[in-house]
Amino acid sequence: MAEQQEYLTTKEVAALLRIKERKVYDLAASGAIPCSRALGKLLFPRREVEAWLQGEGGQFSAAPRVARPNVVLGSHDPLLEWALLESRAQLASFLGGSHDGLERFARGEGIAAGLHIHEAGGWNTETASARFAEGDCVLVEWAWRQRGLILPETLAAEVRELADLKGRVFAPRAAETGSQTLFETLRAEAGLKHDDIELIAPARSEADAVLAVVDGKADAAFGLKCLARRFRLAFVPLISERFDLLVSRRAWFDPPFQTLLSFCRRPEFAEKAADLGGYDVSGFGTVHFNSA
Repeated sequence: MAEQQEYLTTKEVAALLRIKERKVYDLAASGAIPCSRALGKLLFPRREVEAWLQGEGGQFSAAPRVARPNVVLGSHDPLLEWALLESRAQLASFLGGSHDGLERFARGEGIAAGLHIHEAGGWNTETASARFAEGDCVLVEWAWRQRGLILPETLAAEVRELADLKGRVFAPRAAETGSQTLFETLRAEAGLKHDDIELIAPARSEADAVLAVVDGKADAAFGLKCLARRFRLAFVPLISERFDLLVSRRAWFDPPFQTLLSFCRRPEFAEKAADLGGYDVSGFGTVHFNSA
């Protein structure tokens, strides 16, 4: 006879209770059933679930789950930053990069995380589905953005592609950011070695990397077209990337996030995207992944 596992999966709890898996997520989120999260998956102590079914457990020993704070995590996006303020959705932000946002989202430190993680098959979807296959979340498209090299106009004639960075000073981002991960991929494809470029200290944000170019501390940065336009710098397009929001399904229906969504469906949102430059918001709201 096979030994029973100490913990049950969401699917196993749903079968045991004869309810839908989505209801199990609701029970877990409300603290009605004890659970822990490992690598983005929910696990349930078998003994306590069985005791509850038999009416012996009374209340679970696990403390109720703390609600996610109304914070947007992940990567920085100028259009998102503007929308959070302009919509008055009462959502704060802590933007430390795509991979940092994923980790914080998994720990319940926010209701959403902005991502632009390059994958073999596209953007973000494989990462979200692998990490949160049984999580209570949805991956929704925010916008497509043009990204490339940002440099002074004086270097525009000399730097026309990534390989032209050889011998130049470059402003990198932190390793946990999606932009730096993507840059490393493109750098390797262009045949540019690590010691071919001189790196300054990693910039904390997209804007900080561009400001290093403005202040003459770096010859180039790998950034968004909208920021090159804002600071009147030259721009060499390299790639179009999809920026998504990974959102808690429960938070999706709460007033703060619904306020943000409603605002972004108004004409002002598309007008702002066009004014910033380098954005395509025609696919805004498209769902690319919905966890079980």
